[in-house]
Amino acid sequence: MLEGRARVEDTDMPARMQDAATSAASRALDLFDVADCRAIAGHIKTEFDKRYGVGWQCVVGANFGCFFTHSSGTFIYFSMERLSFLLFKAAVVAAAAAAAVAS
Repeated sequence: MLEGRARVEDTDMPARMQDAATSAASRALDLFDVADCRAIAGHIKTEFDKRYGVGWQCVVGANFGCFFTHSSGTFIYFSMERLSFLLFKAAVVAAAAAAAVAS
């Protein structure tokens, strides 16, 4: 496991959900090799899908960029040691708007 406390960089999640996110990351790091970012992200996503409903997305790595739209109150970006974690619930409104434009 990576030692140390999570450092939240940015979030709009309630404190209790933030704690759940960092705890899920810590559990994933206990279960998987630190180099297996895909398995770590999958574990966190699955935990959040079960606990807070489907539609969660998770990105884990040492170097990544992204651009996304999320549902209000569901975004957190934090780091533990050398890994960064991005967790958010996809915005349903954005998907519906995109479908409307396409038709």
